[in-house]
Amino acid sequence: MIVARTPFRISFFGGGTDYPVWYREHGGAVLSTSINKYCYISCRYLPPFFDYKYRIRYTLREETQTADEIKHPVVRECLKFLNIDRGIEMVHTSDIPARSGVGSSSAFTVCFLHALYALKGNIVTKRQLSREAIHIEQNVIQENVGSQDQVAAAFGGLNKIEFGGDKEFYVYPVTVTKEKIDLFQSHLMLFFTGFSRNASDIAAEQIRKTKDKKAELKAMMEMVDGAIEILNGTMSTIRDFGTLLHESWKLKRGLTELISTSKIDAMYEAALSAGAIGGKLLGAGGGGFMLLFAPPERHPQIREKLKDLLYVPFLFDNLGTQVVLYSTQDFF
Repeated sequence: MIVARTPFRISFFGGGTDYPVWYREHGGAVLSTSINKYCYISCRYLPPFFDYKYRIRYTLREETQTADEIKHPVVRECLKFLNIDRGIEMVHTSDIPARSGVGSSSAFTVCFLHALYALKGNIVTKRQLSREAIHIEQNVIQENVGSQDQVAAAFGGLNKIEFGGDKEFYVYPVTVTKEKIDLFQSHLMLFFTGFSRNASDIAAEQIRKTKDKKAELKAMMEMVDGAIEILNGTMSTIRDFGTLLHESWKLKRGLTELISTSKIDAMYEAALSAGAIGGKLLGAGGGGFMLLFAPPERHPQIREKLKDLLYVPFLFDNLGTQVVLYSTQDFF
């Protein structure tokens, strides 16, 4: 039995520059962190007593004779990619629902690949997991996804991730003192606005408009280094991070009209009126989680103002994807 755990992520700056259609020509960069909310996958070889070969449980339950019959595209293609020929039972659980903007789909892909490699008795690097998850999602399934979520889920931590070049991506941990990290985290708030529209549809529209949004995307990419300077430097205050986040959100919501809604705009304005300095909608847009940046003393007022939304406390994660249970006992 294998149990793998993979974190979800929060992306602060640079989202949109991690799509291959952009970074293969212009380069890309994001600033993101993994958080202590996780995807869990348990996986084992299925004992040979059943009239099916694969038993897959997520929000649905599938029992099939062949991998090709499996409806879940990531499960099906990961099994085929790794040439798993024995029967498999897989169970997926999660701290956060899908379609909420925290990279849950890619966390699932990374987590399942990691579990399958462990089941085969293979050690795999975080870079390999990232690259293979990107390949399966973008090339095999042909989803409209970027490349940051897979890397953030695999590596974990607060990182600047650059895209482009021969190796496609480079991960640079952001080195910040514990005191600064604690101060940074104390200013962050996370609210669930409701389920988003299909992220792939929103991303497809954003990809289609990429060539017309070069100035905005370049400005959003430049904000990555500006944010890191705020965290590392002595010339800025932590409030400046919130101000930059607000400027980035104004740029992002202008990429396509599908990213925000009048309801989400009203939530954001209410948060600002209660003392938030900045914020953004996570993921492709349309719903999901809203991240806010505010002085800790203003958090009670903001929570009261947004009392109809679910507030979700969190901390940063530093470990990335892990195998948390590895049992080598086989049925035969």
